[in-house]
Amino acid sequence: MNLESDKRLKFQVSLDFSSAPTGEARQAGWEDIESLSVMSEPERPANTNRIMEEVCDRGNLKEALRQVRGNKGSAGVDRMTVDQLGDYLKQHWPAIREQLLNGTYEPKPVRRVEIPKPDGGGMRKLGIPTVLDRFIQQAVMQVLQRRWNPTFSQHSFGFRPRRSAHQAVAQAQQYIAAGHSWVIDLDLEKFFDRVNHDKLMGQIAKRVEDKRLLKLIRAFLNAGVMENGLVSPSVEGTPQGGPLSPLLSNLVLDELDQELERRGHRFVRYADDCNIYVRSERAGQRVMESITRFITQKLKLKVNEAKSAVARPQERKFLGFSFTAGPDIKRTIAPKSLERFKQRIREITRRAKGVSITTTMDELAAYMRGWRGYFGFCETPEVLIALTRWVRLRLRAALWRQWKTPRRRRAALVALRVLGELRNTAGSGRGPWHLARSKALSLGLSNAYFRSLGLPSLFGAC
Repeated sequence: MNLESDKRLKFQVSLDFSSAPTGEARQAGWEDIESLSVMSEPERPANTNRIMEEVCDRGNLKEALRQVRGNKGSAGVDRMTVDQLGDYLKQHWPAIREQLLNGTYEPKPVRRVEIPKPDGGGMRKLGIPTVLDRFIQQAVMQVLQRRWNPTFSQHSFGFRPRRSAHQAVAQAQQYIAAGHSWVIDLDLEKFFDRVNHDKLMGQIAKRVEDKRLLKLIRAFLNAGVMENGLVSPSVEGTPQGGPLSPLLSNLVLDELDQELERRGHRFVRYADDCNIYVRSERAGQRVMESITRFITQKLKLKVNEAKSAVARPQERKFLGFSFTAGPDIKRTIAPKSLERFKQRIREITRRAKGVSITTTMDELAAYMRGWRGYFGFCETPEVLIALTRWVRLRLRAALWRQWKTPRRRRAALVALRVLGELRNTAGSGRGPWHLARSKALSLGLSNAYFRSLGLPSLFGAC
């Protein structure tokens, strides 16, 4: 079916963006929509000059909507929420689809949001697109990712299907164990803010012939940023916050990957974190100098010299991990990652003074399970055991503060079945952190007690 006949059918066939129907009657209606939709969709193009039809494919759009709903996220400049997107698409999708196929769709500016960087080094600027623009970006990203992902380097692990940060760390560990015991740790300064639009579009044009899609991606890049009610133009960079940005970042840095492969280097890249492993410090300095020159002159990006270094891997962190020294190289948690964990636990337990233990435990449990899911990949269980014990000490100290007076503290110890003279701890003038280690609190607020409240362990049954 050609494009003109497809346009004539667009108002007869409404794309169903609602949740899955129930009941026989609704199921019959769903099947009618499915069959009409299949008839109205053009054949999936084999080349790259009709990718926009592939973007607007019904199956692709359903998956994009599912992903946007699953990711949730805040509203953009139009204040439309993710929950409102389905109803909006029911009413307006035919017109939006026509704009996409005609190459006339215009994205709205992104909403500027600033969040603290994990290492405390200032604020990270995010650009939040509207939920409609996120939906369209997601649909574009899915199509392009299917085409581009197989062409990307095996050394690239970030924002790619069936690849993870854990795989990147494990690969780095293998290089170190094989004797490449020096690392060139490259940090690209404000990478997402400095991407050159013309150079990026040139890279995309090498892979995409569809002028409508090229125009749409350029429109997303140039959509502008709204901050304090004012819209400023976007002349460079890809806003962090949109589904398309990670894929475009991989495309930009694929040129770096190819150069490193051409030179025969052993390296691992996760987004803009790139580590190159060599056998000597002298080799590391030579590679640092030449690769920095390549990044600056060829990619038009800037290496952050203050954060980049040639060093032993044990002195650096990579995706939150580091490595032990010696013949048996093990993954360990980087000191900064440990400190961030402790800082978050301190924040939660400080608030325990004014809320119930159940509320505190729910917040702690959610954070600790997520943290364990990532950092449990380390090979130093003694660190996880020590952290779990430290969390329990923080909780004992927090509860001691919550009880406030000697009378209430004695009553709490009685209720916890602390016997005999140990109850006299209630009148101690020692501080909460000291008393958290006391026998009275260790017995009353035991490991089993905290497990009964839902406190998870970071390692086994410690």
